[in-house]
Amino acid sequence: MNRIVAALLLAALPAFATAAEPTPPAKVEIGQPAPAFKIKDASGKLIDLAELTAKGPVLVRLTCGCSGCDKELAYFQKLDEAYKGAGLVSLYVFKEPDAKMEKYAAEKKLGMMYAVDPKGESWTTFQTKAMPTNFLIAKGGKIVSIASGCETNGLIANFVSKKAGTLLGTEVVDVKAKTEVKK
Repeated sequence: MNRIVAALLLAALPAFATAAEPTPPAKVEIGQPAPAFKIKDASGKLIDLAELTAKGPVLVRLTCGCSGCDKELAYFQKLDEAYKGAGLVSLYVFKEPDAKMEKYAAEKKLGMMYAVDPKGESWTTFQTKAMPTNFLIAKGGKIVSIASGCETNGLIANFVSKKAGTLLGTEVVDVKAKTEVKK
């Protein structure tokens, strides 16, 4: 009898082991839902990506304050200005310490929502190592564009701008042409 019980338990173990294994996160890619993402902004207020995308499209920019990202920032600020009135929300996540970002945000007159993530957990959530990486997410939470890398001449910002204008059904803004960047 003990052998029968032992055999039944051994036969059932794979089912229990499979049920206990964590489900890997869905791949973050175009056409898929954006990952569950929450982060606190500079004032400590919780930002929930699902809540933002329930209201409208969101541009999540994972970035830093290096010289390349700093030069590229002007183009993305212009992009934010161009589409904010049409409903686009921009969320910038900087991989910098709070103290540095407070000064940087004031100096650059950041008008968009931003948070800091010096440990880089956001990059893990969005399954990217590239900095910067831009995720354009439609209302409802589906990723419509991913643009990685730094282009200090505004080419990536223009690519994202075209995607945003199309998504919003509005005139596409040439942010490269409308931005003065200090060399």
